[in-house]
Amino acid sequence: MARYYKYRTPGDLETDALSLGLEIATSDDFSALLTPCPIGPRTARNRLVVQPMEGCDGTLEGAPDELTVRRYRRFGDGGAAVVWAEATAIAEDGRMNPRQLWLAEHTQAAIGEMIETCRVAHREANGTTDGLLVGLQLTHSGRYSYRRPLLATNDPVLDPLTVDRSSGQPIGDDWPLLSDDDLKRIEDGYLDAARLAAAIGVDFVDIKQCHRYLLSELLAARTRPGPYGGSLENRTRLVRNVVGRIRDELPDLVVVTRMNAYDGIPYRGEGEDFVGVPCKHQLPLQTAFGTDPDNHLGLAPEEPCQVAAMLAELGVAMINVSAGNPYSNPHVVRPAEFPPIDGYNAPEHPLVGVDRQFRLAKAIQQAVPDVPVVGSGYSWLQDFVLHAAAANVANGSVALVGLGRTTLSHPDFARSLIETGQLNRKQVCRTFSYCTNLMRTKDHPLGQFPTGCPPFDKQTYGPLWKEAEAKLTLKGD
Repeated sequence: MARYYKYRTPGDLETDALSLGLEIATSDDFSALLTPCPIGPRTARNRLVVQPMEGCDGTLEGAPDELTVRRYRRFGDGGAAVVWAEATAIAEDGRMNPRQLWLAEHTQAAIGEMIETCRVAHREANGTTDGLLVGLQLTHSGRYSYRRPLLATNDPVLDPLTVDRSSGQPIGDDWPLLSDDDLKRIEDGYLDAARLAAAIGVDFVDIKQCHRYLLSELLAARTRPGPYGGSLENRTRLVRNVVGRIRDELPDLVVVTRMNAYDGIPYRGEGEDFVGVPCKHQLPLQTAFGTDPDNHLGLAPEEPCQVAAMLAELGVAMINVSAGNPYSNPHVVRPAEFPPIDGYNAPEHPLVGVDRQFRLAKAIQQAVPDVPVVGSGYSWLQDFVLHAAAANVANGSVALVGLGRTTLSHPDFARSLIETGQLNRKQVCRTFSYCTNLMRTKDHPLGQFPTGCPPFDKQTYGPLWKEAEAKLTLKGD
């Protein structure tokens, strides 16, 4: 398969984008990235964000383990003003894998120590924690809960691809949905978790509604009957209730959200080159949020913008925009040079995926101009991440820039910019998908390999990759 990244200058990137009918701006002036940004009652010292990157390396009880704490020490040291800590389940049955963090009374102190480790490392490396915000992403995995799928809605395209991990078999047409009472209990669970988060002193909590986990799936629940499906008012009922109750009970706790602005539809690899093709589907699409019902490639930003406006009215202080589903259309979530082991070769040039993420974030920022929006999708730009980021902040497309995979290979990317005016090319993520491949390898005594960057963090993750690779080879045989 062709490899796409071939740029020597930002101009090469812009020229290639134009040849594809895209407009991706770049700038050599990075100063916009280093200006303060108001976030609710707080102010971030710069506009660089460590995205929530799950390490799959907690204990079976849901507490941070050694590698988890190491990662947040490195993120704190790295100089980004916003460290958005990873997906942390609000309930045991809402965990995506057996090593996902779980915020509960028995893990509260350990997660608090992890947050404090991040702050201490930031202070030691940067001289102060003024202008640093460390938050925690609260999640319920819903359809992707590891014990059994907990569906908010049926999806005729996604259901046949959803596996009950207890049996290893796809779910059937008669798989039960979460009841309205179940969703009310989950609402209470979010509030309980927010109380625990506030008590350990996080600067913000993220009510996660992206990547087709529970709250994201509810946004697309047009065919669900009752008070949580159908109209947009109903589909946003749970997230609005959660945000409203947190704001009422914990008014000093900043509430933010990471949300999908486009779901798309599932893909599967086909043919000798195993290129992704859309799964069979009927039009109009019923359960794809932010997606043109008559064309799955088309964006439909009207409802995502309405959701952003609703949440802004409720006091949400920052919105991180994402798209897609890492299990069914990973090329949408994270454009990459090499696909993950459970993926397929990209059906589009990665720049198309980058441009999609940029356009979605811009649409949301224009819809809520007083709420800072964090853009995603930068990592594939590699050496020119900062050039695109600076242009997008300077032209008002977004207020902040979030980096995900890049932070695993280059956790001190922000400090490198501050001190040297550029990234360290020897640490720039090349989107090889090693991190995802580790995450997808489940043949581990704890049911889940931890994830990191084997090529650029070799001492820690190199041996883990060799172990995982050996298991993958045996499985392939």
